[in-house]
Amino acid sequence: MEVKGNYDVHFVAADYDSNDTVASDAQPAEPVGFWAKFDKWIQLDSASESRYSNHDLDPVPVEERTWLTRHYALFWISDHLSVSGFRTAASVMAIGLSWKLSLVCIALANIIVGGVITANGIGGTKYHIPFSIQSRASYGYYLSYLMIVMRMIVGIFWYGVQAYTGAECVQSMIYAIWPSFQNVKNQLPTSAHITTQFMISYVIYFISCLPFHYVGVHKVKWLFLLKSITTPIVAFAIMGWTIKQVGLGQTSLFKQGNTRSGTALAWAFMSGLNSNIGGGTTLMVNAPDYSRYARRRSDTYVTAVAIPLTATVMTFIGVVVASGSKILYGKILWDPLLVINHWTSKGGRAAAFFCALSFYFSQLGLNIAANSLASANDMNCLLPKYINIRRGQFISAVVGAWALTPWNILTSAPAFLNFMSGYSVWLGPLAGILVSDFYFVHKQKYDVYELYNFDGIYRYKYGINWRAFAAFTIGWVPLLPGFIPTVSSATVATGMVHLYEVGFFYGFGAAALSYFVICKLWPAKETYVERAVSIDDETSDAVDVVETSASFGEKKRLSV
Repeated sequence: MEVKGNYDVHFVAADYDSNDTVASDAQPAEPVGFWAKFDKWIQLDSASESRYSNHDLDPVPVEERTWLTRHYALFWISDHLSVSGFRTAASVMAIGLSWKLSLVCIALANIIVGGVITANGIGGTKYHIPFSIQSRASYGYYLSYLMIVMRMIVGIFWYGVQAYTGAECVQSMIYAIWPSFQNVKNQLPTSAHITTQFMISYVIYFISCLPFHYVGVHKVKWLFLLKSITTPIVAFAIMGWTIKQVGLGQTSLFKQGNTRSGTALAWAFMSGLNSNIGGGTTLMVNAPDYSRYARRRSDTYVTAVAIPLTATVMTFIGVVVASGSKILYGKILWDPLLVINHWTSKGGRAAAFFCALSFYFSQLGLNIAANSLASANDMNCLLPKYINIRRGQFISAVVGAWALTPWNILTSAPAFLNFMSGYSVWLGPLAGILVSDFYFVHKQKYDVYELYNFDGIYRYKYGINWRAFAAFTIGWVPLLPGFIPTVSSATVATGMVHLYEVGFFYGFGAAALSYFVICKLWPAKETYVERAVSIDDETSDAVDVVETSASFGEKKRLSV
């Protein structure tokens, strides 16, 4: 097999002209005209037009790698200790599983999710690059943009949906302080699908989120520390209060067994398993976006334990509280905010406020971690001259929270909601190819400098790696017939529905395997390197002439 073995020269588009001569130090002419000046004004100071990058897109420098094992543990713990975590068991029990089998289903799903996130995040810890850059090695320069856009859409959409839940937290806080707020007259028409009081809560939540989007990702870890301390206290407090009021194990949910049997039960279990795995596919894909800030590679390994452990514990708490609500209020309440809204005594309102406040921070951290940062990284890659992570988060917030109007989606667009929930049909194969390429095709050996080179070894012909495109197609096309009934009234063969019910396993596995086989038969030899080259590799010719604290751009310039 031929490999690229010349490490004496690395392409440096940022600082050299097309003839590889040093570019002139002369200052460019001042822009003339309003639009030219505006364009100059909104450009990022750190942007490199020739490298199509900026500081946030470049490999993370040593001084910004501040995340340790405890930070990743808290990050993932806080991700599940949320309002959404209380509701997890509801959908699984609704399809016929008992609470015990639901716990098994959710635990197994999150073991798989945690394992894939950990595996796909290793590229970030080794090269300190985001998903958007790493994807170029497997998909090619242009095809990677399609994958980036697909994931960006998911992040923006779920930002809006999670913002809606965050507004519910604010509404519960206001109810606790001013009970009369529940009597505020609605001034909005029914067609708006939102009330005046909830719109007020929504605006408050949105505005309060903006300062957190301004904070750099390597500094926001304190938010996850805060929510990982307060939310478990609140969750166990609500569960303890429920047990004190009604006892444990005597309620209908705990007595409810499986309502299906035989083959129907097995397919219901697989459907619930696939659904819960699907909810984590976005995080599987963008794992490098967070692992790149790790101080050591081993710091991210805790992910594989933290995710399934906290998801299972939170699911059990949700079952206990929902079971108790049936006796206390006459109906099953899977939403803890609806439970605390019933605490109307003076002491109860104080407790309700602090519970809602904790859930507010939990929801805020969840939305930042899973949605705004992910979509911001994608925009950063698409328009590095103008958008960094900070600007990308603000754009995600505005588009997700207002342009998509999540209150309309949640109340009047179930087909669209089902479509986005089934988006794992595409994200599963996407993640499978990333993992296959990193571990089995390129064997963890990338040249990080070439990943930023527009005409480098990872460009592929016409900017598209046809091998990845073929494997991606194999991964999702057979799932499409089974996906269609979830968004329409169409009926398809039972076999197609069953294939969709194990869609992640098929999509991820088929894409990963077919990509590996195709690359074995038709290898892209120009992309193979003898050894990995990263900005920390002091033995490589790329960096042995500069200090390790030098910027990525400097290392590229001096390596020539």
